[in-house]
Amino acid sequence: MRHMLRRILGRHPRIEVVAEARDGLEAIEKNQQVMPDVVVLDVEMPRVDGLSALKVMMAQRPVPVVMFSSLTHKGAQVTLEALSAGAVDFLPKPASGFELDTAAEELCRKVLAAACAKPRVREELVVANREAVRPSQQAEPSDLKAHREAGALVIIGASAGGPQALEELVPDLPGDLESGVIVCQHMPAGFTASMARRLDTVSALPVREASDGEVVRAGEILVAPGGYHLRVFRSEGGKGVRVSRDNAPPVHGVRPAVDVTLEDAASIYGKRLMVVILSGMGSDGSRGAKKAKESGARVIVQDESTSVVWGMPRACYELGISDKMLPIDQIAGEIAAFSHSALAH
Repeated sequence: MRHMLRRILGRHPRIEVVAEARDGLEAIEKNQQVMPDVVVLDVEMPRVDGLSALKVMMAQRPVPVVMFSSLTHKGAQVTLEALSAGAVDFLPKPASGFELDTAAEELCRKVLAAACAKPRVREELVVANREAVRPSQQAEPSDLKAHREAGALVIIGASAGGPQALEELVPDLPGDLESGVIVCQHMPAGFTASMARRLDTVSALPVREASDGEVVRAGEILVAPGGYHLRVFRSEGGKGVRVSRDNAPPVHGVRPAVDVTLEDAASIYGKRLMVVILSGMGSDGSRGAKKAKESGARVIVQDESTSVVWGMPRACYELGISDKMLPIDQIAGEIAAFSHSALAH
């Protein structure tokens, strides 16, 4: 695998492979000695595994890291922990030669994006910090509210750096939030369910991967499933709003694409929609946010200083459609205020 990665990266005209390591311990040493711009780490390595090596690197010499992970439940869990610990992005290991060609292009793209990223080093995982969030913070919804359809909706879009931003934002959302929330995070199938479960442990609101045909409800967070676009539509008869999985071709090279979900929601919710664009490379979300803005929606983007990759927020900012640009720790308060005001009118 190491030799394959070297060949793939070495063929790219803008990438120079300056070192390779046989295991995690050697990777830690090379990070100090060679001082690379980007490190690609396999989750599974002898002597010192990828997650342990990452944590040491973040403590000794923080560097943008792209994780290489297997498409297993355990691989997804470890990858999410690595993203929380400071990794910039990840790439699933290809299962076939056909997938290898696609993965090669994506790997080079992610390495180049990582070279411009700012790894955010955190002293400890949010999961540890927020251990008691449910008993202390959660405002238990009434049975009536628990089954109420969302009169307002918040759509959060993110890519590289998004999982870490979500682990900072989601625990700060109040348990009595009146709007529904949809998270569109660029991730392949098999990873979003693990991310939803992880967020659910630190959230005052229930978090789960969206099921085909389920209703968008107040005070619930739905995560768009990896490998599908998440469509938003009004039920037959005009009562209630539901979501559905769509395996149409990728948009901007990704699926789920934020633009797809936003464009659907804009025509349904209008001014009762808030768009939040978090850290991520590329411009996905800007087209949908523009349509949402034209329909009366409010648009918030994460600021550059707290974004790992300021690509998606920047695209919205440069279009002139963002109402506010905020650090990640102020966005939950803005969502809560919007939720209250959108349903008060």
